[in-house]
Amino acid sequence: MKNSKIAIIGGGNLGAAIAEGLIKSQFVTPAQITVTRRNVEVIQHLKTMGAQVTSDNSAAIQGSEVIIVALKPYNVKEVLESLKQNFDPKKHIVISVVTGVYLRELAAIIDQGVPIFRAMPNTAIAIQESVTCLCHLGASAEQVKYVTDLFDQLGITIAIDEKLMDAATVLGACGIAYALRFIRAATQGGIEIGFDAKTANLIAAQTVKGSAELLLKLNRHPEEEIDKVTTPKGCTIVGLNEMEHQGFSSSLIKGICASFDKIVK
Repeated sequence: MKNSKIAIIGGGNLGAAIAEGLIKSQFVTPAQITVTRRNVEVIQHLKTMGAQVTSDNSAAIQGSEVIIVALKPYNVKEVLESLKQNFDPKKHIVISVVTGVYLRELAAIIDQGVPIFRAMPNTAIAIQESVTCLCHLGASAEQVKYVTDLFDQLGITIAIDEKLMDAATVLGACGIAYALRFIRAATQGGIEIGFDAKTANLIAAQTVKGSAELLLKLNRHPEEEIDKVTTPKGCTIVGLNEMEHQGFSSSLIKGICASFDKIVK
């Protein structure tokens, strides 16, 4: 399956980000990627990168083996039902990155016995730094390996039970926004204590990046690293305690749970 052609149905923010990441990773050649969108002018940058762009979903599916569905949740059923005659279980695998649409729902829509995956990446996939959670229905071991390898080019891949996919959406995909909001707030604080906006943003962003790398590369618990920089009567512990008094951790947890409740309702 290594040289399979890939069609991305829906060239929105996530679909385009996946295409960009695949091109940069060289997992396939740019010419092996086709991205569809009603208004192809919006994704002309992908054509410049060497990918095929089209508004013809049927042609994209027929000319590819791996179909990545990156549609909006509200139009998945309508679009896929109009295309289901193009799917061939002997040729295709389908990978959905659509929030809140279950494997059984996708199987019922396509109705062709096609192997189906659900993947939940985040927009850092465009720079090959995503975390992608993955589950599947009716796929062979070879197909699972291929899809895992595909997303491993774009960050890290974690196999999960489908019942956790909504939670993965909140923690991994929505989590990008939460992390960026922290960086933005830290930047604003940095401006207040004397830095210009550009410098404050650079310091805040690199500090978050470094913090994450400490946990990932050294397999550490966050509290281990926090303890290293919280000296007795120091400025770090004073700041942390004030943030906790103001509900820092509580508000973050409540926000994550609120996002989860929105998905599952």
